[in-house]
Amino acid sequence: MSNRPRRARLEDVHELAEAMPHVTVEQGPAGNPVYQVGRKSFIFFRTPRPDAFDPDTGERYTDVIVFWVPSESDKLALVQDPDSPFFTTPHFQGHLSVLLRASRLRELTVRELAEVIQDAWLSRASPARARRWLAEHP
Repeated sequence: MSNRPRRARLEDVHELAEAMPHVTVEQGPAGNPVYQVGRKSFIFFRTPRPDAFDPDTGERYTDVIVFWVPSESDKLALVQDPDSPFFTTPHFQGHLSVLLRASRLRELTVRELAEVIQDAWLSRASPARARRWLAEHP
């Protein structure tokens, strides 16, 4: 039996997001899931857009997931490392979110993914909900 941490999968995004309190799941225009807390999105599965594409083929990415982040410094910490699976595009300049292709989820452990999802939820939850959750999860 291996002691290596399990790598993240697409199912983990859904399970971890739905496990956060007060979460609702809306459907985007193409039936794409949008996870919300207090009617504020904190994760959504993006439809193919012209700003996120394969630099070699020009094909639009079909598997982009958007995660809100607490601050610009958190965003920079996730996107500045060239080995990081997180990225951004000019369309998201000034927006407190990062992008991740589902095809690169396995570069994260489940624990790393959980931290990103928890931070996304905390960045969008009401202050009272965030304080309550933090008190229950020291």
